[in-house]
Amino acid sequence: MEIRQTKSGNQATLTLVGRFDFNVHRDFKEAYMSLLNEAEVQTLSINLSGVEYLDSSALGMLLMLRERVQATNKQIVLTNPNETVMKILDIANFKKLFTIA
Repeated sequence: MEIRQTKSGNQATLTLVGRFDFNVHRDFKEAYMSLLNEAEVQTLSINLSGVEYLDSSALGMLLMLRERVQATNKQIVLTNPNETVMKILDIANFKKLFTIA
């Protein structure tokens, strides 16, 4: 999977492209931790538009990210999931845990 970082004002975006599974655990964590450590970043957006596959370990990684974001008093938003990814997020009740746009 490819992970791209962009920043605009107080918002940072991680754009994920490819298979989101356990194989990217370390890269995903390194990408978001570097952004959460920046004081000016107040909102972290995870752009899922390029995710073609999402498994249970990816859901777990998102939950861990959510906990870390909340611990730093920042916001998280999941954006642009395709139909397949949205179905998985719905089944996992992520709408109750995340803002999904």
